[in-house]
Amino acid sequence: MMKTASRHLIYYCLALISFFALSSCTGRSKAGSGADTIALAPAPTFMADTAMAYVNAQCAFGPRVPGTDGHEQCGNWIAGKFKSFGCEVSELRGSVTGYDGNEIPCRNIQARLNPEAADRILITAHWDSRAWADHDPDEAFHRTPVMAANDGASGIAVMLEMARTIASTGLSYGIDFVCFDVEDQGTPEWADSGADDDFWCLGSKFWAEQAFAIGYQARFAINLDMVGGRGARFAIEGFSRRYASTLVDLIWHLARQIGFSDYFPLREAGYVTDDHMPLNTIAHIPAVDIIAHYEGATSSFGPTWHTASDTPDAIDPAVMQAVGQTLLQLIYNDNDN
Repeated sequence: MMKTASRHLIYYCLALISFFALSSCTGRSKAGSGADTIALAPAPTFMADTAMAYVNAQCAFGPRVPGTDGHEQCGNWIAGKFKSFGCEVSELRGSVTGYDGNEIPCRNIQARLNPEAADRILITAHWDSRAWADHDPDEAFHRTPVMAANDGASGIAVMLEMARTIASTGLSYGIDFVCFDVEDQGTPEWADSGADDDFWCLGSKFWAEQAFAIGYQARFAINLDMVGGRGARFAIEGFSRRYASTLVDLIWHLARQIGFSDYFPLREAGYVTDDHMPLNTIAHIPAVDIIAHYEGATSSFGPTWHTASDTPDAIDPAVMQAVGQTLLQLIYNDNDN
């Protein structure tokens, strides 16, 4: 994904209606404290080794470029895993227009825990692989698909492990997991296009438009992007601060309080247009982007971003542990059971 500071559709899936039918927003949230100490509720343990297995399983299908067999097979696997955890799974399929004017098939995968609950939160990540390793230092790879172990698979892996863990416990509200497609097919660096920012995050734009049209609501949303790379740190992204400042404060303070201050430094990063932006601006759900930020690197998104090196051996399970455990703490701190 380009994910710069500044980054329709022909088929409406009927499953979206059932996915959102009972959803509403009560406005209840404990995301309000900037205090240094927050009372911690008991939270289950996030299993980093299991999340790592989910990264490997996705990459075993090869690059998940939309329209390829590997993409379709991996999507079936993701949907099946969520179902195996007891989630209610549906899909929003359609077609979006790419940078070159060609249509790209889009498959957003949706999974609901506790679907009867009206009060809900939303966790998202993208599952497609970029079709071109156009940021690789070796130009020979610039038209080669990216394996996307970090830039895609890591976020899905964290969501799957969260779903597996939460499914065995009780919550007073519902959680919607959405795997966005066609996030990372924006204009390649070697292409001549005057509208680069218009072709990123197409799947989440599609999803947000339909969600808004039927009145879907959630108290808040958290998007996960590149949450497994070695050396990753998660500074506070600018649009997240703008649209969901209270939630930002709670997440970062919880992370520090439970021992992950090295991973969640209390510093501000730049503005990143990512899948949280359609949630904020189209669906009007306050959304935070947890996204890697490397200081002093060639790319702030890390050394494997859009390169042939974005493979499972560049993933650190401890990074996924920091993200997953922080989100479990957030969820269980907000549970009335």
